[in-house]
Amino acid sequence: MIERMGFWIDLESAYVTYTNGYIETVWWMLAEMFRRDLLYQGHKVLPYCPRCGTGLSSHEVAQGYQRVEDPSLSVRMTIVSDEGAQYKQERPSKTALLTWTTTPWTLPANVALAIAPEATYVEVEQDGERLVLAKALLDAALDNDYKVIREFPGEMLEGLAYEPPYRLVDHPNTYRVYAADFVNMEEGTGIVHTAPAFGEDDYQFGLERDLPFFHPVDLAGAFTEAFPLGASRFVKEVDPIIIEDLRTRGLLYRYTPYEHDYPFCWRCDTPLLYYAMDSWYIKTTALKDEMIANNRRIQWYPPHVGSGRLGDFLENLKDWALSRDRYWGTPLNLWVCEACSKVIAIGSRAELIKQALDKELATEVELHRPYIDAVALRCPDCPGTMHRVPNVIDTWFDSGSMHTAQWHYPFENEEAFRASYPADFICEAMEQTRGWFYTLLATSTIIHGELPFRNCIATGLGLDEDGFKMSKSKGNVIDPWDLIDRYGADCLRWYLFASSAPWKSKRLGEADVKEPLYRFLDTLRNTYNFFALYASIDAYDPESHDAPQEQTNVLDRWILSRLASTTSAVTEGLDAYNVVAATEALEGFLDELSNWYVRSSRRRFWKGGMGPDKAAAYTTLYVVLVDLAKLIAPFVPFIAEAIYQRLRRSADSPSVHLCRYPQATEDRADATLEREMTLAREIVSLGHKARNQAQFKVRQPLARALIEAAPEGEAVALRDGVLDLVRAELNIESMEVVTSLDPHLTAVAAPNFSALGPRLGPLAKKAADWIKQQSASDLRDTLASGGVAVELAGERIEIHERDVAFESAVPEGFVLAAEGGLRFLLDANLDEALREKGLVREFVHQLQLLRKEAGFEVTDRVRLGYTSDEATTEVLERHRELIASEVLALEVDPTLSKDHETEKEIVLAETAITVGLSRAESH
Repeated sequence: MIERMGFWIDLESAYVTYTNGYIETVWWMLAEMFRRDLLYQGHKVLPYCPRCGTGLSSHEVAQGYQRVEDPSLSVRMTIVSDEGAQYKQERPSKTALLTWTTTPWTLPANVALAIAPEATYVEVEQDGERLVLAKALLDAALDNDYKVIREFPGEMLEGLAYEPPYRLVDHPNTYRVYAADFVNMEEGTGIVHTAPAFGEDDYQFGLERDLPFFHPVDLAGAFTEAFPLGASRFVKEVDPIIIEDLRTRGLLYRYTPYEHDYPFCWRCDTPLLYYAMDSWYIKTTALKDEMIANNRRIQWYPPHVGSGRLGDFLENLKDWALSRDRYWGTPLNLWVCEACSKVIAIGSRAELIKQALDKELATEVELHRPYIDAVALRCPDCPGTMHRVPNVIDTWFDSGSMHTAQWHYPFENEEAFRASYPADFICEAMEQTRGWFYTLLATSTIIHGELPFRNCIATGLGLDEDGFKMSKSKGNVIDPWDLIDRYGADCLRWYLFASSAPWKSKRLGEADVKEPLYRFLDTLRNTYNFFALYASIDAYDPESHDAPQEQTNVLDRWILSRLASTTSAVTEGLDAYNVVAATEALEGFLDELSNWYVRSSRRRFWKGGMGPDKAAAYTTLYVVLVDLAKLIAPFVPFIAEAIYQRLRRSADSPSVHLCRYPQATEDRADATLEREMTLAREIVSLGHKARNQAQFKVRQPLARALIEAAPEGEAVALRDGVLDLVRAELNIESMEVVTSLDPHLTAVAAPNFSALGPRLGPLAKKAADWIKQQSASDLRDTLASGGVAVELAGERIEIHERDVAFESAVPEGFVLAAEGGLRFLLDANLDEALREKGLVREFVHQLQLLRKEAGFEVTDRVRLGYTSDEATTEVLERHRELIASEVLALEVDPTLSKDHETEKEIVLAETAITVGLSRAESH
């Protein structure tokens, strides 16, 4: 897949994290941390995957949250003693503490209840029973009506003894109410069930209160015999059993589904359980400020990944739980003395050999388990023997060490390491923000005090056609091989680059990928094919046709200027890691090249011989295509190489990918010409709109057009060469740019009803009709010297200057089109000469279509015959030479006296003409 997609990776010297050299560098890094007291052993609550059999670090947990629905329980826990508490029962053994939990499976491990001491609590009576809970949560926590008996501060509940749902622990401090700062008034009942074995807050709370650590769950996530009701069953499977048991015993007050975010294992998608476990930690919190500072120096794309996702994670940073209980992975390089318990960290194979009891074994040993576990060391402090701890390390430490370990630094390759560190940029999925992005930053900051990379592009998700995340388990994935085989890797690459910024999630369906094939790649192929076809016909050879010292054709100067501008825009986009800006510049340039330069230059390539202008056109298009192949090479490497290989000269680089990337040449840039040509294309677009309004095909020549061009408020002039292109494209014989069209429009008098209506009432319409019938110039002169008296419907009224609005109208036979600061006035009047030219051009067009239908080659010379009425034949005969040159006819026979390979009847100006064509060479 890497090779087929043209993904540029140095596969021959790729780093592999399980090699001994890589592991040795990782050991060196860990030993450095150990010597700086940044590696320590602790007993903490870890998110634990029972399927993988290991704890996860905080950045791993951050990758696996899912929206889930869990049972939310309110459970009655009856007060059994108020001795030592300020709260006293009015009805002994009849009042229950209403306790809340979203993890029913932890209830067997309950040893205490927690309350907020400063919050207000209430005792309520409902359906003959009394319940205690937080006042702020009354309405949300209780069903049906209730009566408040009394209220009091939470601190009064401290010391109460209660009956747990499962009394499995015998300890003097258990089953009592304690104050805690983690109890909130946002959800639940304000009384929280506590199990120190299964929660970070609970664990710390248990340490502070000297509560027992009761853990009735094994490492596979199943209950032990300590809880017979769920023995040997996975804890989440026991939730409904516990709920039913509580309901049967009258302890369940309420059960409702509770939707929340819950962490799942990012590897196997198993729900994580929070276990209190021994683990080795990296004291990342000691370098929190340095990491934050280095993160701010990185250019993130998009910026919110660094400032938001990763920035927030760093602000709430926790120590890195490093050790894992897995079998496979980089072994943790700590050896412990069995006699004096001294711990040392081995930072290299040389250190290992020096400390080893069996030096030969240490010299040759594979650094993975089980081989490394056989290496025993001599304790430096006593005669005892040291054995390696059984753990391996978090695999994210491996990947997060690649900035250094790929070079086997500091043991070799120091120059290569220095030259490549920090990296210029990295790119990975957005989900790596708290994975690879973070671990690279953490290890680099700890070991080198430096940021690991200068720029980072975070990519978005691949979505299906309906906008849902692709997932093999959902079956909504697309086989990339199918897309590549059908449309090509370049097509898929261009879609991924050009459709949106890399960090935005992308819908990926067949239609999405197919679209750039026709929008961009086919335009590119067609442009090259046009050049290749006519260069072959004319035997154009770039080896023998040097580029002219000075371009005299305005089109050549313009496209070379646009090439320079595009090169600058693409380079600026890529330098700024803005691939969308780069692809937009390339798409815009290719459109200009194909739909303006080539289109407007066709006659230069078609004409016979190889004059200076034709040679300049070939050389210009050749230079543009070669540079374009280089510009697009990083985006669409295969078509770029294919075009380059067909164009390259013998002295050129053997591959487009070994060429230097193009640089814009200032001597080619002509900003004024580019602005003029942009305006010219806008005028052409407006001119076509005017022709459509006049209902004339472009093949019908028209006499004249006037252009008022002031797109930014100031009139713009077009040099003759540019204006000639507009005239040729629109097939208009005379064209002029004027400062204003107003003198060429007809003035008309129009009634101003806002003035007439209030003053004249019912007579306003008659006054309006009178105004419309007047000559605008005469009425303007009359009103300029005062009002005019008019008799309407037997009444004499005055028409004043404010009653009349003078407007411009298009003269008869003209069409006006306007857009932005452009106005285009087209003379749509036809005389006989124009009609005749139009008929000839339509005849040529029909013949060209017939050539194509008959399968004639572009270069085929033909015999043409036709029959028509006398008048049409006279017109066509007057233009015999033009027709013959346009269709490459060596013979034009107006009698159709010979047989032809293909014959067809066409209609010109409602006149039927039978035409016949044959290849001249075949006869």
